[in-house]
Amino acid sequence: MKKTLFDKVWDAHVIDSIQDGPQVLYIDKHLIHEVTSPQAFNELADRNIPVFRPNQIVATADHNTPTLDQHLPVRDELSRKQLAQLSENCKKNNITLYELGHKYNGIVHVMAPELGITQPGMTMVCGDSHTSTHGAFGTIAFGIGTSQVAQVFASQCLLLTKPKSLRVTVNGTLKNGVLPKDVILYIISKLGTNSGTGYFCEYAGDVFENMSMEGRMTVCNMSIEMGARGGMIAPDTTTFDYVKDREFAPKGDEFDAKVAYWKTLPTDQGAVFDKEYYFDAEDIEPMVTYGTNPGMGIKISETIPVDNDPSFKKSLDYMNFEAGKSLIDTPINFVFIGSCTNSRIEDFRVAAEYVKGKRKADNVTAWLVPGSKQVESQIIKEGLKDIFNAAGFELRQPGCSACLAMNDDKIPQNEYCVSTSNRNFEGRQGPGSRTILASPLVAAATAIEGKIIDITKQLN
Repeated sequence: MKKTLFDKVWDAHVIDSIQDGPQVLYIDKHLIHEVTSPQAFNELADRNIPVFRPNQIVATADHNTPTLDQHLPVRDELSRKQLAQLSENCKKNNITLYELGHKYNGIVHVMAPELGITQPGMTMVCGDSHTSTHGAFGTIAFGIGTSQVAQVFASQCLLLTKPKSLRVTVNGTLKNGVLPKDVILYIISKLGTNSGTGYFCEYAGDVFENMSMEGRMTVCNMSIEMGARGGMIAPDTTTFDYVKDREFAPKGDEFDAKVAYWKTLPTDQGAVFDKEYYFDAEDIEPMVTYGTNPGMGIKISETIPVDNDPSFKKSLDYMNFEAGKSLIDTPINFVFIGSCTNSRIEDFRVAAEYVKGKRKADNVTAWLVPGSKQVESQIIKEGLKDIFNAAGFELRQPGCSACLAMNDDKIPQNEYCVSTSNRNFEGRQGPGSRTILASPLVAAATAIEGKIIDITKQLN
């Protein structure tokens, strides 16, 4: 029987099945952070259940962490307590933790891949919806709730109903200035935020095959924004080259043996998906969102569509935008380049290339927040920090930062922020804040101009 990539990885991890019901799935790696783990640890303690396989759990501090003065005590009391609790729980249960300031600290979905913890063919979970990021490696990776975090602590397994399969194929050559973020924003704008509900999505075609691992992670990261349980891209030479020689990657003969197995994972020719979509790369342009969900996106050169749905109108009212109008020349006071979607070295290289020799607009506060200590070090080593400083951008320390405003990095009420993060919900970046999702290139251009511009006119 012909199998999909998803089928192969899923089936290899099924321990037991209930007839016509859910299956028990073994979990290879469990990633945790300070926000969704304390309750699960408490549940185990209350029931006197030990953590079953601590060696398969990796913890990091990321959501509540400040991005300034990380060498000082954390000022916010709740954040300080959560970080202390994570440290205590990990120490008590012999779990590896990369605390604030550790050379491997960073956003959970940035540090795990760059350390070689994420590998093809695995099952990975985390109490965080954007765990789908790791699917870029041909991994079944998805977010779980706190009760499921406790399940994995106790058994290294989950009881799950197998999702259906979906494939999105994009072939052709992307235009100049179209980045992976634009590709996924375009797909979601066409399919909607519920199109993937109940499915695991595989991305296929030339466009994804030609993407870097950073780009693939950006795409898979936002799979959840179209409702999918997760996203996957078949492992190939690009994947193997990325994983090789990383801190926790297999070495020598073991690595060669793993690669031989990983090469068997791509979807078989003729395998059937429950649903398929096809797109042409030529149709994709730099994208921006105009509403309050990631599906409300347009090409930067387009106007906001007209829709009489009350929820659509409510969304535009919140954003203070009008149907039929363009976003070009909209004044912007905040720009954020960071988050688990776009805080890797490639994202900062793109931004630095654009801003080099330029100066940001006086009305703009531009925050650059690397996804990890290692990315921060690369930014400095490659001279990008000097470029950003000269352009008036503020390079901060690693963390989730203004993606979700659980820390000090909040966008003020009624202010617009062009952001490389993944969600533009009401108040996501701070109470009353207005988020416009875009690529690092569009964000950098906005910071320089102080308003949204049609970047395609500069590129072409």
